[in-house]
Amino acid sequence: MRRIIVTGGGGFIGYHLADYLSRQADTQVTVIDNHSRGAADDMFAGLASRANVIALNEDMTQKDFYAKLSGRYDEIYHLAAINGTRNFYERPYDVLRVNLLALINMLEWCTAENCGGFLFSSSSEAYAGTVNRSPDEFIPSSEDIPLTVEDVMNPRWSYGGSKLAGELLTINYCRTRGLPFKVIRYHNVYGVRMGFEHVLPEFFKRVHDKVNPFPIFGGQETRAFCAVEDAVKATEAVMLSDKCNGEIIHIGNSTQEIKILDLLALVFDVADFHPVVEVRPAPSGSVMRRCPDTRKLFSLTGFKASITLEEALPKMYRWYEKKYSEG
Repeated sequence: MRRIIVTGGGGFIGYHLADYLSRQADTQVTVIDNHSRGAADDMFAGLASRANVIALNEDMTQKDFYAKLSGRYDEIYHLAAINGTRNFYERPYDVLRVNLLALINMLEWCTAENCGGFLFSSSSEAYAGTVNRSPDEFIPSSEDIPLTVEDVMNPRWSYGGSKLAGELLTINYCRTRGLPFKVIRYHNVYGVRMGFEHVLPEFFKRVHDKVNPFPIFGGQETRAFCAVEDAVKATEAVMLSDKCNGEIIHIGNSTQEIKILDLLALVFDVADFHPVVEVRPAPSGSVMRRCPDTRKLFSLTGFKASITLEEALPKMYRWYEKKYSEG
């Protein structure tokens, strides 16, 4: 039996990854989350009820928890983190403390005897400051891009800083202990159940409330959006490929770079709602452009994201419209 741990499995990508892995034959998936951010909702309850899923409601910053893990796990996917732009600004210390402590504790528990392979989930935020300074030079962004915290006084960089440090921790710990490891950087993954603090859910909420004029903060920024269904398949492909051992790999959809204003236009079309758009200043520290170079992912795994915004947005809109209607 293939024994797997997914940390942060109550969160957005973590839930979809655990759901995807647990639907495969001969797997046992242990999901770890204290639901401080990821909801213990009906979808998670359905996942946790499967015979091959073990759901642990635990705080990974507490060292005594790790004694509850036993035996050897073939794959450990570490996604546990506090995410969400609002949290970066409002809870920067919590973001740093939780993200780093949970990773350190997990790594120090891992040995060659109990861990067959470790995957750390990083983010494009780790190099956002580099892109801000020189977008023409560094976009599309490859894996060897310099990692930069643009302004340590700006709380926004709490998350990016935690991911930058997380890459260093993972690489150096696993090298020292002789553990197979991979580092992935997710780029603007979206889909159902992604919370309510990201750009698309916030757009859907204003659409639901029929806000007119419709405010947008910035709008000229570009992002390359990747459907969560593609992201989790790419994540497993990286984990299972020996070619990816010791590598940093970007996960995203490099064909889907779009201005946020144009993304909003797609949302309006899906919702059949066309208000007046009121453009307001972007938040301090916003990254103007972001798009990954995903050629390394394809060359090492053969995987290429294929789901388009036009295909995925209607399903996502219907899910969020139902949620907002339920109150």
